Amino acid sequence: MNTATDREALADTTNPLAIEGIEYIEYTCAKPQALGQVLEQLGFKPVARHRSREVLLYRQGSMNVIINAHAGVVAPPEAPALAAVALRVRDAAAAHARVLELGAWDVPVQVAPMELHIPAIHGAGASRFYFVDRHREFSIYDVDFVPIPGTDAKPPALAGMHWFGVVQYIGDERMDDWLHFYTTLFGFRVLRDDERFGILPRGRVLQSPDRSFYWQLIEPDPEMVADSEERLQRVAFGVPDVLAAVNALQPRGVGFVETANLHVESRGALTKSCLGGLMFELVKHG
Repeated sequence: MNTATDREALADTTNPLAIEGIEYIEYTCAKPQALGQVLEQLGFKPVARHRSREVLLYRQGSMNVIINAHAGVVAPPEAPALAAVALRVRDAAAAHARVLELGAWDVPVQVAPMELHIPAIHGAGASRFYFVDRHREFSIYDVDFVPIPGTDAKPPALAGMHWFGVVQYIGDERMDDWLHFYTTLFGFRVLRDDERFGILPRGRVLQSPDRSFYWQLIEPDPEMVADSEERLQRVAFGVPDVLAAVNALQPRGVGFVETANLHVESRGALTKSCLGGLMFELVKHG
């Protein structure tokens, strides 16, 4: 019974797109230097520039962050916006074709000569999901980016930081729609309430099919002024020791929220808002 075919069929069922984690997170921003300074406070280092566009690649450990300040058809916003998540997959074309068959909305990607075509679909608001299958010995950055001279191409992670997940704000009474989106298209699993992480228990949390990251869906707070804009709100970093990570980040200029209801603790911490709403979360995660 335990044949190779059976194992492959099971893998396809539990992880239909063959997702292998997050390749990069992309922010659009009209002031890339200001956002870059915040990323450097968090331990990221600029390692490469795009060959033809105003785009910078920042990295620490296994995490890549792209700052896109390129003025295309739509000018980048003044405040940093979490614009895209690129997923590592075994076969980008096959993953893209599958989600389109299931009803995803395609994003026509404009590429210049000698640039890679990275397939994408629409996500919440104006955000996108990209599918990347060049992430091993040969990566997308080897084609589209030029290394910054004198920099370490693989800077170590500060305090063991790694991708934990993404927080998405959704519209009122839209939870079922988004749960269907992530479970059907990507194969995410909805966690039980007793499987929660971090310090912000609102909404529902889903686990990626490869179990490498999480996705939190949060509906508008009925007691607050209505905010129905659907968007990717922030990313969360996993760390083995939250308090140690906070102690490493605070001297670098990173501030953390301290209120009666939300404060630094062993389970997690939330950075103070900056640059018009930019925030990050730390979550205890081995």
